[in-house]
Amino acid sequence: MAEPLRIGIAGLGTVGTGVLHLLETNRALVRARAGRPIEAVAVSARDRNKDRGVDLSGLRWADSLHDLAADKDCDVVVELVGGSEGDALDLARSALSAGKGLVTANKALIAHHGLELAGLAERHSAPLKFEAAVAGGIPVVAGLREGAAANAIERIYGILNGTSNYVLSEMEASGADFADVLAEAQAKGYAEADPAFDVDGTDAAHKLAILAAIGFGARIDFDGVAVSGIAEVRASDIAHARTLGFVIRLVGVADCEAGPSGSRLLQRVRPCLVPDHHPLAHVTGATNAVVAEGDFAGRLLFQGAGAGAGPTASAVVADLIDLARGRTGHPFSLPVGELAAMERADPGHRVGRDYIRFTVADRPGVLAEITAAMRDAGVSIESLIQHGRAQDGGEVLVAMVTHEGEERCVTRALELLSGASSLTAAPLVLPILRD
Repeated sequence: MAEPLRIGIAGLGTVGTGVLHLLETNRALVRARAGRPIEAVAVSARDRNKDRGVDLSGLRWADSLHDLAADKDCDVVVELVGGSEGDALDLARSALSAGKGLVTANKALIAHHGLELAGLAERHSAPLKFEAAVAGGIPVVAGLREGAAANAIERIYGILNGTSNYVLSEMEASGADFADVLAEAQAKGYAEADPAFDVDGTDAAHKLAILAAIGFGARIDFDGVAVSGIAEVRASDIAHARTLGFVIRLVGVADCEAGPSGSRLLQRVRPCLVPDHHPLAHVTGATNAVVAEGDFAGRLLFQGAGAGAGPTASAVVADLIDLARGRTGHPFSLPVGELAAMERADPGHRVGRDYIRFTVADRPGVLAEITAAMRDAGVSIESLIQHGRAQDGGEVLVAMVTHEGEERCVTRALELLSGASSLTAAPLVLPILRD
């Protein structure tokens, strides 16, 4: 029998224990598909005495992450500590520098330090894998890097955060507002006690930056992702969208455009109106879905559970099976030196349609003021909804959908309205997702 692939696991939370449980439950299947056994030989976590519901008696306990990275009996380190800096980054650097393979589910680590770690992996002939860092158990990293390798990818977009999608889906089903649904999601364990990374779009931005680098052969640029979260979406916006034939989803979109000195990359995460007939409109609950558009393959849809012990452990072990087979490859599809340093695209000339919601004082002339600003900025209005007199405060919601036009025109219209006394809150602009 071939020698086993020996792994050390850093972090024994839900995913770490999930990996151990999967390796034990599917031991024979994993061995058959990997061509040799995959054996956990060492672990490290903060609390040595905690009952985690898995048998750790046959494993060596590393008292520090440094000891785990230096363990000569470990071929691969599985990093499940989390966080973009500190212990996780130190462990990743140490493991790769020691020539060990690194498998991680840490999206923040890869989004912030992926290029550095890929460079270390190249210099030390150490494989780096991170399927579990994007969309849990959905094999989208492998799908882009291998399955769609013959295609020029034209656009990547999708629902990349399950918590936000759950909140928006529940708002849609119940008619409740954001704060109430978020509190319920926290009570049920679907949202963290501090949900900021999820609802403000940061988690989705990490994943989008990784996918864009793989799909477009680009140097990863997390700081270039423009991010807006879902906290400003109201129940009335959900209702307006439904009336117009749309649903609202938090969508990450990345695409390239030709520029005079090379391709320019546009990366954005923001709530969008998604047409009822689009596949993403039917993605509900804590599900993730990614669409990649290739020049020959056409539209590819990857959908499934984006988080959780089982799906994430599945992706981690899939990476381990690849390593056991000797399938490594470049983490971002190309050698680090061949990844393009793409300029950031200016979205102002992009053509599209928008939903714009204004919160205004209930007095004569307000609607005329808004439409005049739209006219002067060159924005054509397709439809308009005025949402009755509020019961308290005398505020009215005015929502409109624009005809296709350049994005800079909407930006200019809002600049013209900036500081207007008739507006009682900042306008909300939600783009309509292009088919």
